Amino acid sequence: MTNDPAPRKVSRPALLRRGPMEMVATILIGLGFLMLFQPFVMALYTYSFVTLLAGTVMFIIVSKFPE
Repeated sequence: MTNDPAPRKVSRPALLRRGPMEMVATILIGLGFLMLFQPFVMALYTYSFVTLLAGTVMFIIVSKFPE
């Protein structure tokens, strides 16, 4: 018989949790689409693809995080 303690659940900081980071990535993707389809400011249109790409890559990476 062993006296090994039960494994504790590791508490991760909020920035490394899957749920909040997926929400941030989804907001970035939505913001990129809004920037892409607005007809007023050329600078927003210029950076829309970068924003979409960052949100998509972030979502792909964050979806691998543990719950």
